[in-house]
Amino acid sequence: MVNSNGKLFENSLSAIDLDNRGLNYGDALFETMRVINGRIVFWSDHHARLVRSMKLLRMEIPKCFSKDNLQAEILETLGDNTTSPHRVKLLVWRKAGGKYGPKNNEVEFAISYELLSNSNYVLNTGNYKIELYTEFRMYSGALSTLKTNNKIINVVGSIYAQENNLENCLLLNEKGNIVEALNGNVFLVYGNRIKTPAISEGCLQGVLRKQLLDLLNSHAGFSVEEVAIKPNMVSGADEVLITNVISGISAVSKYGEIHYKNETAKRLLELLNARVAQIN
Repeated sequence: MVNSNGKLFENSLSAIDLDNRGLNYGDALFETMRVINGRIVFWSDHHARLVRSMKLLRMEIPKCFSKDNLQAEILETLGDNTTSPHRVKLLVWRKAGGKYGPKNNEVEFAISYELLSNSNYVLNTGNYKIELYTEFRMYSGALSTLKTNNKIINVVGSIYAQENNLENCLLLNEKGNIVEALNGNVFLVYGNRIKTPAISEGCLQGVLRKQLLDLLNSHAGFSVEEVAIKPNMVSGADEVLITNVISGISAVSKYGEIHYKNETAKRLLELLNARVAQIN
């Protein structure tokens, strides 16, 4: 099922208006969420990021986008499927009208979902190879930190990864610093010290990034820094972790000719699953 502006349709019956501003101008935002046992994992963080992003893009926030109402729309869309783990996508775009300059700032939305294989986050066990992606670069600044549908670098970078048998790539900004991965935030582990790109570098304000920073700051065994990450810092790390709210924590096994451990990834995954269990 797809929820289009509060009305449920079979996915095959949903249609895209060719005047859609998200399609024509990238004038859209989205949130991807995990739903487990009828609960949206880290829903408060998702909702807060959505509202903050809409305000920054001068989108009008409708009354139905209150935290409780929007949660109800998502769960209604899932219907009887809430007992199984699902990935839910909420897409929000400015209403059609105008060219670059919109006629108004009202929004429309759609909610869709797909089944996930695991309720808990599970650490990858395969060969997770990554490289730098250097063909195109991101730019530091507030717009890069939003989850908009302007993801062409991620698309082309993902094609490059497929062509080179890679699981992921690291993206650079205009300063030559690492910003994030194609589909998640990046954490470098040096013993009990962990570094991650600062928001000022242009990385996505990831929901799982926020949760991991909170876990690391509250856990006596770790210290964490948000800093500028140079490419050569990856080579000296004990572990490289890539995080997003759907897959959780992915432990990189190989970068170039360098192989990594995953002991810290396992410890963080235990802490993360314990936190998810508490809210569900």
